[in-house]
Amino acid sequence: MWIVLAFLSALFAGLTSILAKCGIRKTDSTVATAIRTIVVLIMAFCMTLIVGSTGQITSISPKSWIFLILSGLATGGSWLCYFKALQLGDVNKVVPIDKSSTVLTIIFAAVFLREPVSWLGWLCVVGIAVGTYLMIEKKARTGGAKSRAWLIYAALSAVFAALTSILGKIGIENVESNLGTTVRTAVVLLAAWGMVLVTKKGSQLKTIPKKELGFICLSGLATGGSWLCYYKALKDGLASIVVPIDKLSILVTVAFSYMVFREKLTLKSAIGLLLIVAGTLGMIFV
Repeated sequence: MWIVLAFLSALFAGLTSILAKCGIRKTDSTVATAIRTIVVLIMAFCMTLIVGSTGQITSISPKSWIFLILSGLATGGSWLCYFKALQLGDVNKVVPIDKSSTVLTIIFAAVFLREPVSWLGWLCVVGIAVGTYLMIEKKARTGGAKSRAWLIYAALSAVFAALTSILGKIGIENVESNLGTTVRTAVVLLAAWGMVLVTKKGSQLKTIPKKELGFICLSGLATGGSWLCYYKALKDGLASIVVPIDKLSILVTVAFSYMVFREKLTLKSAIGLLLIVAGTLGMIFV
C-alpha cells in the first residue's frame, strides 16, 4: 500500500509544479510559496479532523516533536539556502547541486536508518543522479558570483532537503501520519512567512492577480495531497524507495508541460528522464 501512496505523492507533486507555474507568471515565487503553505496546512489539519487524530497531539513523544520540528526547519533551511545560492551563483550550476538531494537521501537512509541497499541499488542511485543532471535545462544568467559562497549555499540546500525526509521519517514513527504532517507543515509555514518578512515582500500580497491566486491555491491543494501521501508512505515504507518514487513526479510534470505549455524535451533531457525512470524502477525491484 505504501508504494501506491508513494506513486500518488509523485502524481500530486507533478501537478503541483504545473499549477504553480501557472500561478507565478506575475507573482513572486516566495510569496506564492507562503500562500500555498497556508492551503497545505488547512488541508492537513482537515485530514486530522477526518481521521480523528487531533486528540493524539498531547501523546506525541518529546522525541517525535523534536524530529518533526527539525524536519520542518530543514525544509525552511533548504529554501533559504537555495534562494541565496540562486542570488549569488549561476542557475545552471546551483540547480544540479540542489537536485542531488534525492541521492543524498538514499545515502542518509542507508547510513542513519540502516536501510539496506544492494550493489544494484547503488547502481540505480548513480543512474538517478546522472539522469537528474541531464534533465536540468541550463539557462544562461547575466553576471556572475564574485565568490564561491553560492557553492556552499547550494550544497547546504541539498543537504537540508535530504535531511527533511530522514528527520520526517524518524519524527512520524509513532505518530499518526496526518497529524505529523500537520505539525511539520506548521513549522514550514512559519519558515515560509519568515522568508516573506525577511525579503520584505509582504506588500506584494495586495497585487496578486485573482487568476494566479486561484492557481496558487490549487497548487497548495496538490501539494497537500502529495505531502499527506508522501509521509504516510514514508512512515510505512523505506525512505530509500519512497523518495526515488516521489522523484517520478517529473514524468507528470513533463507530460503536462507538453500538453499545457507545449514544452518539448531535448535529446539530452529525454536520456536523463529514461535514466531516472530506470533507476527508480530498479530501486523498487532490486
